[in-house]
Amino acid sequence: MTVGTEPTELRAEDAERLAAARQSILDQLGRIIVGQREVIDELMICLFSRGHCLLEGVPGLAKTLMISTLAKTLDLSFSRIQFTPDLMPADVTGTEIIEEDRATGHRSTRFMEGPLFANVVLADEINRTPPKTQASLLEAMQERTVSIGRTRHQLADPFFVLATQNPIEQEGTYPLPEAQQDRFMFKVFVDYPSFDEEFEVARRTTGGVVAEVTPVLSGEDILRLQQLVRQVPASDHVVRYALSLVRQTRVGGEGVPDFVDELVGWGAGPRAVQYLILGGKARALLEGRFHVTVEDIQQLARPVLRHRMVVNFAAESEGITSDAVIDRIIAATPTSEDELTRDARFQKIFAS
Repeated sequence: MTVGTEPTELRAEDAERLAAARQSILDQLGRIIVGQREVIDELMICLFSRGHCLLEGVPGLAKTLMISTLAKTLDLSFSRIQFTPDLMPADVTGTEIIEEDRATGHRSTRFMEGPLFANVVLADEINRTPPKTQASLLEAMQERTVSIGRTRHQLADPFFVLATQNPIEQEGTYPLPEAQQDRFMFKVFVDYPSFDEEFEVARRTTGGVVAEVTPVLSGEDILRLQQLVRQVPASDHVVRYALSLVRQTRVGGEGVPDFVDELVGWGAGPRAVQYLILGGKARALLEGRFHVTVEDIQQLARPVLRHRMVVNFAAESEGITSDAVIDRIIAATPTSEDELTRDARFQKIFAS
């Protein structure tokens, strides 16, 4: 079978292999990274769904180390771009240079690839560079190509962008526009470790032993597993449930709860539904299951919706976050198919 050209039949051994690969990756990452299990799971879901991920957390939480270690466990090329105010788009994508043949004096142009031409690209502190440079990632993330002049250059496959940003220092930063945030499948919050985890971090990092990781999957393995994710069935009820969550974020829509109209300034678009279902399929396979459940959609609602739903000033003034609104939407949405389809409010949502 040629990857990416024909549908791949889902077999029991494939699901078992992905679940085993997940455990192997966790074991390898555990040699370097302490804790952060939920973050690592969401990174793997994003990877096997062919998505990109935005990580937000204060400095010193090993975001960069986690990403570089993940690249090593997957036997993929890794490139780190440190975003700064003076970084230019050509520093990210690459540029054309003029070469001269000293023997003949003939000059020709040659494209010199930038750091974007790698399997795993870490866009470190992406909010510290101006919008012009941030926008250089848009085509790459969506089309997986880079246009230089009139020529389009194909990027590596698999291709996975992981961007980080610091939420506590906003002076001299350039917040990502909503249109660019929407290109990221997940926005993941990296939190402080527990006491026991931080104790283990202190013990490991102040000793003389340096742990090594072993590659678990090759690029071809990942491409095959990415294709397998799309073969996981999702019932009409699961799709309808995902649609219900997303459509309830849209202010002024039919059947939208009153608290959404009061607290939300802008809701999520159709890409949120796509990522909820794709993420649910990847999560199911990673857990060794062959079908998507409502619980899969619920577990991924926060990372998928938190950067696509903008709360208004009233919510911000009361300290209400997008996560809190998402939790209220989940609580207000029946999980049973009969209850969901018979509810008068959701009948309005389905009919609109």
